[in-house]
Amino acid sequence: MSREVINPVDTQCGTVSIIGRPNVGKSTLLNHLVGYKISAIANKPQTTRTNIRGIVTEVQGDTHPGYQIIFTDTPGIHLNSKNLLNRTLNSEAVAAVEDVDAIIFIVEALKWTEEDDFVISRLKHTTKPVLLLINKVDRIKEKERLFEFLQMVSKKRDFAELIPVSAAKGINTDIVIESLLKVIPKSEFIYPEDYITDKSVRFICGELIREQLVLNLHEELPYTTAVEIERYEETDDLVTIEVVIWTDRKNQKGIIIGKKGETLKRIGQGARRSLEEFLMKKVMLKQWVKVEENWQNNPRHLNELGIISNREL
Repeated sequence: MSREVINPVDTQCGTVSIIGRPNVGKSTLLNHLVGYKISAIANKPQTTRTNIRGIVTEVQGDTHPGYQIIFTDTPGIHLNSKNLLNRTLNSEAVAAVEDVDAIIFIVEALKWTEEDDFVISRLKHTTKPVLLLINKVDRIKEKERLFEFLQMVSKKRDFAELIPVSAAKGINTDIVIESLLKVIPKSEFIYPEDYITDKSVRFICGELIREQLVLNLHEELPYTTAVEIERYEETDDLVTIEVVIWTDRKNQKGIIIGKKGETLKRIGQGARRSLEEFLMKKVMLKQWVKVEENWQNNPRHLNELGIISNREL
């Protein structure tokens, strides 16, 4: 859909990176702001493995001339960098704070950790405005403790704003947008107004399938797996998707498949529901599990999975 330009000088358009340690709600916030599920969500670390852009656009309204905010959801910054995959995730997240107009730093209410300190150290040299979002406040019954926590974190850095939010329930997310509009520049829109992400449908489908791996597998196993879509075909009423689930040891292949194929079947059923909701069509999903030892340290394989770029090889 084409957009009629109002006045390039009056409209606002800016880029914002969402950073934080794993499992604080970065992807949940992005999906809520965009209004669609474009980033995998699971209550486990490393669910997000690459920077994902979500685009929020509002055309001219009663109180504003129109704005477009391009959010980047980043992998959780963590202290564990024992393999190439983990080091790449940290590098992706840290690089995302460069050349943006603002940064959203998310922490969990009442839970400041060593990893939060590590994240804030990565922001030491930036001059961009940093909004601190204290997430999951809906879970806090003792509001006095939340007030004490806000006082404590406010001393960590000179933040542009401190905003208590619930990304899952949408509490105060409107204030996040209002605060960002104070700092993003006047500019023409970069993307058409109907864009919600710069990622392909194929990529998002892979994320939705991988989300089910994280939800259905236990302990460390999800983090030794990856999803590669080998075939994606779409007709008027059906989408056919064929995927390979990669793991790095033979014994893990059996765990993913499960007794009589029950685990893989459960993963497929959950993925199919998410895919059909996203694509608004019937989905035929076929899955294979294959083994490649030590794929997490293989630059070629990480490149094929879109986790590491050719320029980094």
